[in-house]
Amino acid sequence: MAETLGSLTDKISILTLKIYHMAEQTRRKDVDKTHVEESLRKIKILQMQKSDLEAEIDELLEKYGAGLAKLKIYRQFKMYNDPKYRIQ
Repeated sequence: MAETLGSLTDKISILTLKIYHMAEQTRRKDVDKTHVEESLRKIKILQMQKSDLEAEIDELLEKYGAGLAKLKIYRQFKMYNDPKYRIQ
């Protein structure tokens, strides 16, 4: 599995925001019925994607618990604002 718990959580939070804002579109009074129907269709797709990611989190947590997967810690190595990496 290429995903990490953090990346899955990030994707779920983005989908949650998209669902929220798409739901706002369904309550607009200045749009036609087609726009509302299309927004509702998109909400269903977004919810399915969110559900899939939640299932991936469950699967990953089960693998962690069973010792079949290990948490990897990725270190960030930042070079900016560090004088020793500045090219003269």
